[in-house]
Amino acid sequence: MKIGFIGLGNMGAPMAKNLGEAGHDVTGFDTAGVTVEGVSPAATMEAAVEGQEVIVTMLPNGAIVRTVHEAIVAAADPETLVIDCSTIDVESARAVHDLAGEKGLMSLDAPVSGGTGGAAAGTLTFMVGGSDAAFAKGRPLFDIMGAKAVHCGPAGAGQAAKICNNMILGISMIGVCEAFHLADRLGLDRQAMFDVASTSSGSCWSLNTYCPAPGVGPESPADRDYRPGFAAELMLKDLDLSQTAAEKNGAATELGRHARDIYERFVGAGGRGKDFSAILERLGAG
Repeated sequence: MKIGFIGLGNMGAPMAKNLGEAGHDVTGFDTAGVTVEGVSPAATMEAAVEGQEVIVTMLPNGAIVRTVHEAIVAAADPETLVIDCSTIDVESARAVHDLAGEKGLMSLDAPVSGGTGGAAAGTLTFMVGGSDAAFAKGRPLFDIMGAKAVHCGPAGAGQAAKICNNMILGISMIGVCEAFHLADRLGLDRQAMFDVASTSSGSCWSLNTYCPAPGVGPESPADRDYRPGFAAELMLKDLDLSQTAAEKNGAATELGRHARDIYERFVGAGGRGKDFSAILERLGAG
């Protein structure tokens, strides 16, 4: 396929590279002038869009997604498939679906889980919203960039799944960190704590796969001085999205709100640029 890729940051660059290595003709654009091996650089966003069969975007927030997609629909050919892999609010996702539909374009909201490591390895999970026909057209690309793609429902369903999933992740990571903190205060060896909890009712992804305690369990950012696989400020962004959605839809998410507040304090107190699992360090510091 001829693919335009807009947004070549820490996630977008390896995703675009994987598409190029799979044999697709990929043209990329980023406002920072980033270049990616195997991806032809475009001087303008319009140049990355014109004549393409598929446009993929990976952008920071809903406002930018709306602006960029206005430019895309103005430059794209009819029936082009537009896939937005950004994590944004559900309302913005539905708005860009409507915008694409008015111009005769197909569209999917397809946020991802798996972080920069998953983007590089091509093992991301895609949570996808949009029509059956659009999902069928995008599926071969998801199979290159990721290990799994779940069609969650109509427009906006992918974003809904992403913010619900990451609310679980944020809450569970805090719970795991608090458990290790309490274990430390009780004099319980961290390895013993892991061996028990990871094979009993405390088992969860935040513990078993992404343990926040250095030297315990599979290698994780904790073993690399908390250099981020998923930065704390990005977790805060996703928790903000979940709480905005909860407030607008009358959902009771007390733990989600509390987790958001904890990450807000952590990011404001020096956690920016650290992995979201570094919450354990803050607890240890009192």
